[in-house]
Amino acid sequence: MSGTTTGKLYGVGLGPGDPNLLTLAAVKAIAEADVIAYHSARHGRSIARSIAAEHIREDHVEERLMYPLTVETTDHPGGYRGALDDFYEEAAARLAAHLDAGRTVAVLAEGDPLFYGSYQHMHKRLADRYDTTVIPGVTSVSAAAARLGTPLCEAEEVLTIIPGTLPEDELTARLAGTDSAVVMKLGRTFPTVRRALERAGRLEDARYVERAFMPGERTETLAGVDPSTVPYFSVAVLPSRIDAVVPESRETGGEVVVVGTGPAGAPWLTPESRGALQGADDLVGYTTYLDRVPVLRPGQRRHGSDNKVESERAEFALDLARRGRRVAVVSGGDPGVFAMATAVLEVACEPDYADVPVRVLPGVTAANAAAAAAGAPLGHDYATISLSDRLKPWDVISRRLRAAAEADLVLALYNPGSKSRTHQVAAARDLLLEVRSPDTPVVVARDVGGPEQSVRVVTLKTLDPAEVDMRTLLLIGSSQTRAADRGDGRTITWTPRRYG
Repeated sequence: MSGTTTGKLYGVGLGPGDPNLLTLAAVKAIAEADVIAYHSARHGRSIARSIAAEHIREDHVEERLMYPLTVETTDHPGGYRGALDDFYEEAAARLAAHLDAGRTVAVLAEGDPLFYGSYQHMHKRLADRYDTTVIPGVTSVSAAAARLGTPLCEAEEVLTIIPGTLPEDELTARLAGTDSAVVMKLGRTFPTVRRALERAGRLEDARYVERAFMPGERTETLAGVDPSTVPYFSVAVLPSRIDAVVPESRETGGEVVVVGTGPAGAPWLTPESRGALQGADDLVGYTTYLDRVPVLRPGQRRHGSDNKVESERAEFALDLARRGRRVAVVSGGDPGVFAMATAVLEVACEPDYADVPVRVLPGVTAANAAAAAAGAPLGHDYATISLSDRLKPWDVISRRLRAAAEADLVLALYNPGSKSRTHQVAAARDLLLEVRSPDTPVVVARDVGGPEQSVRVVTLKTLDPAEVDMRTLLLIGSSQTRAADRGDGRTITWTPRRYG
């Protein structure tokens, strides 16, 4: 950016520690500078300066920007952040004085200047006022991968950079939901990061790199690292899984995880579910639901089947797990709501599978997705009923519908109709009209979250069974449910939490 003075600001990336990894552009910028600035802790030593030492001349003016604190407490009225903000303002003012005098200033930065670096705080305060050039540097992420000799990510894999200072639950979620990862800022955070890796099921894949391209460098598997030996200049690495060997069988370690994909696939997956899918050797499920799962990594096997063979699918998954395979049984919505969890658990309780670990991970169920799209019709008590009479007789369904209607519960009706079941919606509507007002709001939600999403609000008397198919879910309001037209053209519904 063009400034009003002749002084120029450089943010100079120095790489991870080895002076041989300085770029030619970095060396040139240092040579052109009148002032060399660098950050340091209160002991006065600067790793950045030590990397660039051979290029610093006697005629360079040096500006040591010494932090007033690192991790200790402070009595500053603005707390830790306030103390640092004051320091950055004072440091920027010192550099601005040189720039206003027409001097060229090079601020040295370990790694890359704009990647978790101290330089960025100078950049934000000065770059809009002075001619500024940022010289990129080799990051610690690239240095760690180079020292491990392992690809970080390939093809469509996603690399996530995570600060170890995040709360443990957040670390766990992000580690579970990504392909590859690098966790920065270890040191005192290492025990928390290790626990998060273990909770996310990624500990056995994790590698540890300390002081890459610096004296004292160390690399090893993370699980064996003594937490008391971990410095700040270290990272945890989850490398690419593409070349990971998936064994045909294991003596131990097999399990079945029943995973809910939500109503429409990838955007609805929880981080925990995504992690289970990524970690599985085999994916088993109804072909339509398997197609919702994004391509995760080579080497995984997919076993699709028809939606009418749930017990056989469960048995197949448990057999794979008994041989040591990690199996994810893929279910739509929430696996425990009219879905695969029941089928898997029923078979898992047979004596042959009693020792196979089985877990169920929740997903967003269709009723919650439809309710959110329509407003908040499930804001009070409600009942969930399937209209399918393939597994239970219609007289049971009708008794439950009447009981729930007479109790004035909002109703979430799953599986309302299909090509082979055409009478249920009309029969349910007529039954409900006997005990509920014809003007009761009804949400007709089809393909929620999908490309053909349609959410309409009608009344019970105008509900047309011909417009309802297997991809539709119905929400029937109670006597308290309200519907209102909004200025954006939408009709929303809600059920008050107070019962009048």
